[in-house]
Amino acid sequence: MKTSTDRILTTHAGSLPRPQEVVDLLFAQERGDPYDADVFDETMQASVSHVARLQADAGIDVISDGETGKISYATYVRHRLGGFEPGNVPRATPQDLDDYPEYRDRIAAAGITPKYLRPICTGPVTVKDSEPLEDDIRRLRAACSEVDVEEAFMPSVSPGTVAVFQPDEYYGSYEAYLDGIAGAMRFEYEAIVEAGFVLQLDCPDLGMGRHIRFRDADDDTFVRNAHVQVEALNRALENVPPERSRLHVCWGNYEGPHTRDIPLGKVLPALLQARVGALMIEGANPRHEHEWELWKTTPLPDGMILIPGVLDSTCNFVEHPELVAQRLVRFADMVGRERVIAGTDCGFGTFAGFGAIHPSICWEKLRSLAEGARIATRRLW
Repeated sequence: MKTSTDRILTTHAGSLPRPQEVVDLLFAQERGDPYDADVFDETMQASVSHVARLQADAGIDVISDGETGKISYATYVRHRLGGFEPGNVPRATPQDLDDYPEYRDRIAAAGITPKYLRPICTGPVTVKDSEPLEDDIRRLRAACSEVDVEEAFMPSVSPGTVAVFQPDEYYGSYEAYLDGIAGAMRFEYEAIVEAGFVLQLDCPDLGMGRHIRFRDADDDTFVRNAHVQVEALNRALENVPPERSRLHVCWGNYEGPHTRDIPLGKVLPALLQARVGALMIEGANPRHEHEWELWKTTPLPDGMILIPGVLDSTCNFVEHPELVAQRLVRFADMVGRERVIAGTDCGFGTFAGFGAIHPSICWEKLRSLAEGARIATRRLW
């Protein structure tokens, strides 16, 4: 993983807005409708190449494929893993939105919520089809050959996120379910790293999971389970060098009260046990921005990099580059300038066809991120 040896590098959380032709094909695939496989592949490759160019032009150093070929950051696993079937189980509503039912119902009626089929575990979790992953790797490799960037990463869902958000009707034990998922996801993690990319583990289970699966538990129960989820993740990462992976945690990529979010301080000990080389956390979310002070008293483990989110991924404000720089310098002063990479709170296209950020504003926000990193560099070096 590249580090900020002479300047603050820039990256983001992975997902980016997909064009409508990509969205249409992904939903056709999701529904099981017939579609032309050659057209699908050509469309996905063209879109990945285009989004790589947009990232490079915006000044992003460590790019992704925008999660172009995935319907969402987590439910994509049903196309790759055996043991999952699409179901009509209602999508869990975050507890903070249930606290404000009129607001919850208003945004649902306005269509400001994602739509997708929710996989249900009905059998042993196994690797079913490696071709979608191989296609993602091939497309990103081709796109990277066309742009001048420092590095590329590929997001992959954590075992805990699958277990927290996808119901289990087979294992009967949360720990057994986690183990089954971890064993199957090991293949994807290792393949991404072997392809030369940085592996990003998407872990909203360690933040948002508090007010979804564990909404009726207390904080201590959630934290105990967070340690169990990190342990399962570490088993799946046994053959992945820590410096080739990074962990992203968030409290839900949506505009809402977030009054039920668990404080970062309570889950940070579990996060720091993860066998990864970088920790990507929310730092612009107004419910969590104040938590930067934790790094005054919490040592960053040797060899670990911090990727604070300095852009909010739920609003169309374009952060001023000076604000971005201030946030970055604040973190660099605590953990060291070489150990900070500029990031975003979460993705800009978490679900295909859905995202709070207008596509053109997404790119303007990323340009502001790059300019803010340049300002911070001048102040730090």
